[in-house]
Amino acid sequence: MPMIIRSRAPLRLGLAGGGTDVSPYCDLYGGVVLNATVNLFAHCTLIPRADGKVKFRAADRGEAFEGDAAPALAVDNTLALHKGVYNRVVREFNGGKPLSLEAHTYSDAPAGSGLGTSSTMVVAILKAYTEWLQLPLGEYDTARLAYEIERKDLQLAGGRQDQYAATFGGFNFIEFEKGDRVIVNPLRVKKWILNELESSLALYFTGVSRDSARIIEQQIKDTTSRAADADERLKQMHLVKKSAYTMKEAVLKGDFKGFADTLREGWEAKKRSSSGISNPHIEECYDLIMRNGGLAAKVSGAGGGGFMMIYCDPVEKFHLVETLKKTGGRVHNFHFTKDGTEGWTV
Repeated sequence: MPMIIRSRAPLRLGLAGGGTDVSPYCDLYGGVVLNATVNLFAHCTLIPRADGKVKFRAADRGEAFEGDAAPALAVDNTLALHKGVYNRVVREFNGGKPLSLEAHTYSDAPAGSGLGTSSTMVVAILKAYTEWLQLPLGEYDTARLAYEIERKDLQLAGGRQDQYAATFGGFNFIEFEKGDRVIVNPLRVKKWILNELESSLALYFTGVSRDSARIIEQQIKDTTSRAADADERLKQMHLVKKSAYTMKEAVLKGDFKGFADTLREGWEAKKRSSSGISNPHIEECYDLIMRNGGLAAKVSGAGGGGFMMIYCDPVEKFHLVETLKKTGGRVHNFHFTKDGTEGWTV
């Protein structure tokens, strides 16, 4: 039986501060986010080969690639993340010598869900190579390398929080400073507070996947724009950043009214910070949620669609979920997870 390496990395919920981890905002002003990983994962299985071939397959996307092992694979629109990780590992850790292998991947949430699926997949694939080749990568090394592969090597627009959330796992208050300096502060959240949050929260998939890169590119333009409304948009981003501090305190103290208020206020500020974050469909979903027992809600991730995170009184949760099911969207319950990315050999 051939050696089989498997890995997984958890997806995350962005609770507050999302968008402040994107350059140039974090370079100019410093960014902070509060996020938490959940029991939805990006999965990778890596099987070494001896025939000089490379084979990639993303089961959930219906995409596949097969070719000769090479020092660098040409990157195109097919499985760019898989090729990007391969190229970086070969170049940086294998002396430029080709690796022959197959890698099979899938994610528990669709692309464009707002749960950090792309970045989490990069972390999962990288973790499989780390397990196979016994690479000397700690948590900060893994997260930074995943960020560089996606944002610098592949030139995909986005922030920094997803790679660190997927690598470290758990509740994290993450600071982003200029020069790509990142500090991850794990939070010790009491068990009863976690239980209450899980009982009060639901994920609602709006059925609309959005292009986060396009929305983030617009946010970058808005941050550096000299347009008449640029100062107002920047002011809203500062409020989004401030909400991360307020949310951290609410979570640690079990201040659930404060949690709901901050979630609601952070969403309003995020919408005002850049165009494309909300749209009529999202506003319609939001209004339906708030009319049927919701106390606060926000779109997870860059915006434009994907998952909405809903906070409600647990007594009202069943009614709210049943109402949302009638819209054709999917509602997911979830649990918070403590562990970050993991790799193992079968």
